[in-house]
Amino acid sequence: MFREAISWFTAAASGRPFSMRLRVAERRAGLGLLTALLLAACGGSESMPMPDPVEDAQRRCVNADPLRQPFFGDTHIHTRYSLDASTQGTRLGPFDAYRYALGERIGIQPYDDDGEATRFTQLARPLDFAMVTDHAEFFGEIEICSNPEAQGHNSLECILLRTAPDQAFIAINALLALPGIPTGSGDSEVPRLPYCGLDGSRCREQALTPWAEMQRAAETFYDRSTACSFSSFVAYEWTGSPGSNNLHRNVVFANERVPAYPPSYIDQPSIGQLWDALDEGCNAEEGCRWLTIPHNSNLSGGTMFEAPEDGAFAARRGQAEPLVEVYQHKGDSECSNAVGAGMTDEQCGFEKLPYNNFGAQQLGPSGTGNLDEQDFVRNALKRGLAFEAELGANPFAYGMAGGSDTHIAAAGETAENAFPGHGGAGQGNRDEVPGLTDLIEFSPGGLTVIWAEQNTRPALFDAMRRREVYATSGTRPIVRLFAGSELPADMCAAGDFTATGYDAGVPMGGELAAVEGAPPRIAVWAMRDPGDATVTTAQPLQQVQIIKGWRDADGTLHEEVRTVAGDPDNGASVDTATCETSGSGAASLCTVWEDPDFDPDERAFYYARVLENPSCRWSTYQCNAAGVDCDDPDGVPEGFEDCCNANYPKTIQERAWTSPVWYRPEPS
Repeated sequence: MFREAISWFTAAASGRPFSMRLRVAERRAGLGLLTALLLAACGGSESMPMPDPVEDAQRRCVNADPLRQPFFGDTHIHTRYSLDASTQGTRLGPFDAYRYALGERIGIQPYDDDGEATRFTQLARPLDFAMVTDHAEFFGEIEICSNPEAQGHNSLECILLRTAPDQAFIAINALLALPGIPTGSGDSEVPRLPYCGLDGSRCREQALTPWAEMQRAAETFYDRSTACSFSSFVAYEWTGSPGSNNLHRNVVFANERVPAYPPSYIDQPSIGQLWDALDEGCNAEEGCRWLTIPHNSNLSGGTMFEAPEDGAFAARRGQAEPLVEVYQHKGDSECSNAVGAGMTDEQCGFEKLPYNNFGAQQLGPSGTGNLDEQDFVRNALKRGLAFEAELGANPFAYGMAGGSDTHIAAAGETAENAFPGHGGAGQGNRDEVPGLTDLIEFSPGGLTVIWAEQNTRPALFDAMRRREVYATSGTRPIVRLFAGSELPADMCAAGDFTATGYDAGVPMGGELAAVEGAPPRIAVWAMRDPGDATVTTAQPLQQVQIIKGWRDADGTLHEEVRTVAGDPDNGASVDTATCETSGSGAASLCTVWEDPDFDPDERAFYYARVLENPSCRWSTYQCNAAGVDCDDPDGVPEGFEDCCNANYPKTIQERAWTSPVWYRPEPS
């Protein structure tokens, strides 16, 4: 298959000019001491030490709050250093992504003949934190093809990559679908392109250039003052895709102490190998810590949540990846109402892709990748209970995270009415013909919200580790959840909701030990996204739901969904012709719910899902602006044909998912 992929790749000789033929010059003015420090770490000056993670952990922010605050951010951002981003026309780099996260306007594809951007986008509300997660695979390959001074720049593969990027991407990406080749050491590697050299060392060496720039950008924009206005993390994506099934992980480091080389799927084509390489490359004594966040299980073809090999592997997985990305621009991974899945939750139809892996996606309408229950997070949470009972460790005790997965460096751009496109922008006719800014099945994606004492790397990373995190579909509601048998029933009215929650219970992401008959109470408080003068699409809250999963005495797994606050039949509606909304809703919802079916001998989890009133989907805003009339098919403008695609809704219900709390019948 490798030879076939290379043959096909070298035969492709047509297409648009390579999107990375010119680099955007980074504006380096004012980088100051912070950049110099990191340059030292990358070999720029041995006389200048790296920042001290211990000092950063001891820093006290002026707005620190021991009862913790919600910080909104994007944990999934791609720039020109990702193969799929570069081949769809992205020219912006990590520095640009952080500028955008802080509210700066950026120019995006398509570019005119003079190399000037023809579109611009700007984040209405800056983020509190962000992390660039470019694909480590092909770092070196892209660097060689875009750097005229690099050996191999004029290879046939690079020439074709510059002249036929769309076709070349498909062929090169096919390498990631190959099984690993044994190395003789018990591990395996994925083949590299010929211009990397026989041993791949040429591409590994060149990969250090983008990796160093990602570190410089993260360090430059990290606010180390006591104002603590913004946190940036060094991160990247490990892009495992065996058999075209998505096993991707974002790898996040706690601070600037990171491995010299980012382990990629090409060198480490299994998650066990990845974790081994991270342990080996991370000097824990110097403060290097990491975690991984799997995403898009909806595209894994049933492989993301496979059964662990044994209890040791289950425990290791539970420790390595405390979070899972439940939502991003390639769809929702919470749950599915697929045939045979045994679910009746109508909200599981939210933003679903019509295929279950990348191979089926390439086939388009003829794809056969049917959705399966095993691909979704809720089912993994249930199966985790079973594995814990059988193996003594839960491999799937996940907290909920969200990301944009932008491929144009537009960090955190998740507004439905301002969507510039993330994964489809710049593809096909989008360089020449105006139309929908992305593929109809894609969405603007989501955000991660972290409850932490202050906006610093140590505080945010620790919160991710303890799973005090929730995901949103892109809006910014504020949601708190506590659980415990001793939570008072009048928490919502007492005026000390948060302090009581911490004193008498555990927050989202926490664990409850065995109790003697007393049912746990789940306290949820949600406040709507207030919006502002530039954000007018935020909607009132409609309802709060509690999703429970449990394993009964016979080992059977169950789930149920209960509305515990608000009203799903509140009459809220949308005029899709104008996107005007109507109906009642709530500015805030608060409740303390007690499980009426609680069995102290059954292990269980609980999480909240907060639903806003319905509003227009991104495609509806764009179709209305283009004046599309589906009653006149011949009059539909080119590029807007999917405005009349009945398979996709005109409205959505924005939402938030809290991390679960787990009940275990064992004593603490």
